[in-house]
Amino acid sequence: GVTEIGECAFYDCTSLKNIIIPEGVTGIVYRTFCNCSSLKEIIIPESVTEIGGGVFYGCTSLESITIPDSITSIGDIAFYGCTSLKSIIIPESVTKIDICAFYGCSSLEGIIIPESVTNIGFKAFSDCTSLESITIPNSVTKIGWEAFRGCTSLESVVIPKGVRKIEERAFAGCT
Repeated sequence: GVTEIGECAFYDCTSLKNIIIPEGVTGIVYRTFCNCSSLKEIIIPESVTEIGGGVFYGCTSLESITIPDSITSIGDIAFYGCTSLKSIIIPESVTKIDICAFYGCSSLEGIIIPESVTNIGFKAFSDCTSLESITIPNSVTKIGWEAFRGCTSLESVVIPKGVRKIEERAFAGCT
């Protein structure tokens, strides 16, 4: 009968390694798994429609995650500091990648942003130092301030004609 995992429910559970969220849960809200530094695997069912702000903040052992097609947004600082995160699949259902969503994911090598995304938020991928290339889909109209700042391995970026605004320092420090 659980439909939501509450705010900070597993905050600082540093020994938690794996979790399966039961079908029927619709929301994973603010900082649910924040600082679960041993969390390596999480299974999210299709019933979940929201990944809230800071849900996986500081989950330094999380290596990969598949976001179900039911998710429509990835909240602020959702994966902030997930330094072991190497890959992530963002489904077509996601329309916005919020502020600092993947900030400091220093092992993230590649990401496919689906055509459904229209906005890449402020510092969304800042300090993703292993990110080598990115293709921004035609649907994106705005790239936020410092969105890719400090992506020191970034070698190629494809920016489509649909982008109307690239905010300040979007690619600062991409040596």
